Amino acid sequence: MPLSYNFPFICIFLCMVSAILLSVVRGAKLSYYVTLAVAIACTVLSVIFLFDIVRDDVSFAFTMGKFPAPFGNEIAGGPLQAMMCSVFCGVMAMALLGGKKELFEDVDEKKMGLACVMFNMVLASILVLSYTNDAFTSYVFIEISTIAACALVMIKDSGPTLMATIRYLFMSLLGSGMFLFSVILLYGITGHLLMPQISEKVAELMAMGDQRMLLALCLGMMAASLGVKAAMFPFHRWLPDAHGTATTTSSAVLSGLVLKGYCMLMILFFCRVFTLETVREFHINDVVFVLGLAGMIVGSVCAMRETHAKRMLAYSSVAQLGYVFMGIGLGTVAGIAAACFQMLAHACTKSLLFVSVGRLSSTTGHDKQLAALRGSAWNAPLAGVGFAVGALSMVGIPLFGGFAAKVFFASASIADAEKIVLTLAVLAVSSILNALYYIPALIGIWSHKRPAVHEAEWDVACAIAITVLCLGIFALGIGFSPVMDILVRGVELL
Repeated sequence: MPLSYNFPFICIFLCMVSAILLSVVRGAKLSYYVTLAVAIACTVLSVIFLFDIVRDDVSFAFTMGKFPAPFGNEIAGGPLQAMMCSVFCGVMAMALLGGKKELFEDVDEKKMGLACVMFNMVLASILVLSYTNDAFTSYVFIEISTIAACALVMIKDSGPTLMATIRYLFMSLLGSGMFLFSVILLYGITGHLLMPQISEKVAELMAMGDQRMLLALCLGMMAASLGVKAAMFPFHRWLPDAHGTATTTSSAVLSGLVLKGYCMLMILFFCRVFTLETVREFHINDVVFVLGLAGMIVGSVCAMRETHAKRMLAYSSVAQLGYVFMGIGLGTVAGIAAACFQMLAHACTKSLLFVSVGRLSSTTGHDKQLAALRGSAWNAPLAGVGFAVGALSMVGIPLFGGFAAKVFFASASIADAEKIVLTLAVLAVSSILNALYYIPALIGIWSHKRPAVHEAEWDVACAIAITVLCLGIFALGIGFSPVMDILVRGVELL
């Protein structure tokens, strides 16, 4: 096995060991820089792995420990996972950089080490949910991700964040419990926990026409549980409070990354465990498709009514995740590849928007009301440019990542005569709704210059993060073809 094929495990190992060590380390700056270094290291290793796995055009399983299948634990890597995790790790690093100043202002110095533990555990969870080949391991890291994400919401330690955390925790535990029940049911039916063995048994049962009702129930519960975790409509009500009240880095990580881990796991179960044919036969994809379309509209309508910038961005995430579920709901390789491209574009764009809003609000005394942010871009020009790039990508302007994602969704829907009209219509309506709240916000921050409540000092870390995320959005919007080729091939190899 080439050395680079060990990098997925090494990245997970780095994050977990770092989290363990930082739990006993004293020193806020040391904890922060170690966490940042781990995220950057994981990005570099993931990119190297991406180049090697694409060159070899393979998908492989990595057995951990001395026990072989079906008793051992495995992670599986391929072009899809490598591409997604490379971007996820990079966005984590940029979120840490971009929100550094506000993170040190919002978090008590004595608690910074624990906050960094949670950032490391979130990244480890996202990597495991993308690479795992074991159903029970996925449940374990769903719980780890839940606990860490809740901690990242409440590290600001204020009344609203505590209430938001409680609501987030209740909904997350509901999703986790449903997922665990579905895993138990799946184990009872198939007798296996590793995904390849489960897939073989499911295929055998489907061919025999046996246990079809239980398999449909299991698949439906799994989709619903991951939908709850990923804020799929109508399970999205917890998201605006959680993401809107957290500190900038936490909001960028929660909206840009955490939700994507659950979407990736849904894709793995749909493609690797049950297969798309089975999913379509049970019509689970049709339910996901309809809920995705509803989320696209409802999320945008709610965002239009918001006057708080971060809550507006949180409702926008509901709409953007609706695109992802719509793509998954198409039930085709092209649709799922388009959903993955949307996840990449959204991870970069939404993290950029949260970082930019955090920087803009630093000139207004951290008042994040849209009215208070009017003219703030003149006091923090780079953040204003970052917000403009993110907003235009969300609307779907050509040359931006968001536009390419919408083109791929439209292209993927062509193969399904029953869904093409509805897909294209909702894409058009959603794009118009996106423009109706992003464009006024963009015009507002660049309106007549107003004196800054606090003078914005030059923040090198935030400038680097905004610049890199902007370049990532343009890279996806211009160099979309090779990225999409990798995603399509990766989905085919699942």
